[in-house]
Amino acid sequence: MPLIPEEPQIHESAQGPRATPANGRTAPTPRPVPGPRPAAPSRPGRPGPLRPTPPVQRTPRDVVPAKPGPSGPAAPAATAASPQIQLVPASAEGALDAAEEAVDLLLDSGRAPGDVLVITTGAQHPWAEHELSFGEASYWAQHDAGDDVFYADAAQVSRAASRPVVVVAVNGGPASVAASALPLAHARAGALLIVCGDPQQINSVLGAGV
Repeated sequence: MPLIPEEPQIHESAQGPRATPANGRTAPTPRPVPGPRPAAPSRPGRPGPLRPTPPVQRTPRDVVPAKPGPSGPAAPAATAASPQIQLVPASAEGALDAAEEAVDLLLDSGRAPGDVLVITTGAQHPWAEHELSFGEASYWAQHDAGDDVFYADAAQVSRAASRPVVVVAVNGGPASVAASALPLAHARAGALLIVCGDPQQINSVLGAGV
């Protein structure tokens, strides 16, 4: 049997670089490893392309020259508003009770007690009678404190200070008393005047005196 010459064996150390790795992929060509590079200087962020800003179109304002005031005395800037008037029909005997109900409604709606002044044209309110029994100084001291509902007689209206709400009970007394008390009560009321009594009598007095 003829002998087949054996192929010369090449040792691993003698082989050159392999072009094809064992898995069949082409091995990358070795590249030299670069040395350390200096860090690039930091750059500020660049804004986008600048667009020209359109000119702001301003609407010309009409310049109104100031008008000279009248040659006479200057008129007030605003006229003081008159208080609102509410009429509660009631007889002379029931006017005080109607006034008490009006006060209760005011307090329930959020009015502070010190905002309310109650005036009677006939018999005094029981609270006023009680407080006056301790002397007028103590009675008017409570008025000046202004932290509670104050009850006064029609003859004392001129001494009472103004309050946002004034309630008048036309509960009797001479017609002349109501005729003088209602205009004074109207002047003392800052926002609201409530009058409890005979509508015909009240309208005749308020229509002439207010």
